[in-house]
Amino acid sequence: MFVDTSSPVVTNSILWGNSPDAIDAGLGGLPLPVIRPDEDEDPGGREPRTEDAWRSIGRARAKPEPEADVPVIGEQALRAGRDPRIVGGGTGRLQCGAIVRTAAEDKEEGLEMKQQVLCASIFAMAGFGMVSADPGDVIRNPFDLDPSIESRSISYENPTGERGAGGKTASQLGVGRKGSPAKDLKPGEASVLCDIQGPGCIRHIWVTTRGEPINLRSMVIRAWWDGQEHPSIECPLGDFMGIAHGQVKAYQSAVHSVGERAGMNIWLPMPFAKRARFTMTNEGDKDSVLFYQIDYTIGDKLPEGFGRLHVLFRRENPTTLTKDFELLPKRTGAGRFIGSVIGIHALEGDWWGEGEIKVYLDGDTEFPTICGTGSEDYVGLSWGIQQTPFLYNGCSLNEKNYVCMYRWHLPDPIVWRKDARITIQQIGWRNGLYERRDDWSCATFWYEPTPSAALPPMPDVKARTADVVPPAPAKK
Repeated sequence: MFVDTSSPVVTNSILWGNSPDAIDAGLGGLPLPVIRPDEDEDPGGREPRTEDAWRSIGRARAKPEPEADVPVIGEQALRAGRDPRIVGGGTGRLQCGAIVRTAAEDKEEGLEMKQQVLCASIFAMAGFGMVSADPGDVIRNPFDLDPSIESRSISYENPTGERGAGGKTASQLGVGRKGSPAKDLKPGEASVLCDIQGPGCIRHIWVTTRGEPINLRSMVIRAWWDGQEHPSIECPLGDFMGIAHGQVKAYQSAVHSVGERAGMNIWLPMPFAKRARFTMTNEGDKDSVLFYQIDYTIGDKLPEGFGRLHVLFRRENPTTLTKDFELLPKRTGAGRFIGSVIGIHALEGDWWGEGEIKVYLDGDTEFPTICGTGSEDYVGLSWGIQQTPFLYNGCSLNEKNYVCMYRWHLPDPIVWRKDARITIQQIGWRNGLYERRDDWSCATFWYEPTPSAALPPMPDVKARTADVVPPAPAKK
């Protein structure tokens, strides 16, 4: 996940605007299913986008083709415990490191077996229920008693993470009886969360504080990898933990899990070679209580040229008309885009989400390699935005013109070798497409090696916290 920069993987994407003829290698031959609404829908209480309207701008969908020879991975591959990897194309078939069978070949064995194998194949490709070929994969190989790594955890009860050093502070109940679980951070105060010597890997971070929008945008988390002078992570706490606008909604994704009272977790691995240093700064004007725990391992064997997690925060309130909002300003060198937590505060009426994502890779200039079809389409939804969070995509907030949506490119990596830049348009729908301005923010996550370039400047606390609380309803 944290990108081996020597990998020959090339990222590409096929949709209506990117012909398969432009791609040298990849999957082919599978029909693209088409969804047609039975009747016009009103996305989010806004004007419906009818099929006739889509046809008027050249986005009509073709009718689905007749059922094709659907590929399923053979039962023998699953029994062998192999981790499927797509290695090539071929009309109507997937080629994996195992037997590949078609639906026609499976008919004699019955529908039930076909369904079981297909279901298992889907979960295998997502990384579930399979034995990993990598003996160091502690998630999919929980039985591996790897003697080369050590388990550690840092909190205010053990701020160094040293062996046998936890819970030494006394409370009124005595030594070791919850003597130092949290700390009050004064306005302007910075607290060192950890300073760890490597090699190692941070596996999980849990944090809680006052779950108020202003506080979650005022608290800032920063991280430095391997002695760099500038941070590779600089982000408001709430956005870093999957919460745009500081508005807490309980949900779970592949990267975050958030409780209804601001119990916040992040699960991305954060490897480092020599040193990992994290701080939390209260940039607000009130005291803020902080509980946290960082779970990590030391002694990890890391590949050469591995990527370190980078996270930035951007906000434009409002955006500039006809100028696409940058999720990831240009980065040079090798890297892998993981995804973004995107916040939208709609400042106008009508539907805001017709803008397309553009992923410029390895020398792209005017036109990108990867081009989306709409804002809600990018996060795996359709026909407006719905508050539906899923594992790799979805929306966790859709209330009072405030939206928090996300997309995680874990099963579908976006990698680059030389440079990358990622943007999303601000286009709406009002009896047709039109350019518009809204309040957009993002916390963007990616991996790249160190040394790495400094992050762009983060908006100050006033700019971050403006308008994050929905206005009270007007008195009658």
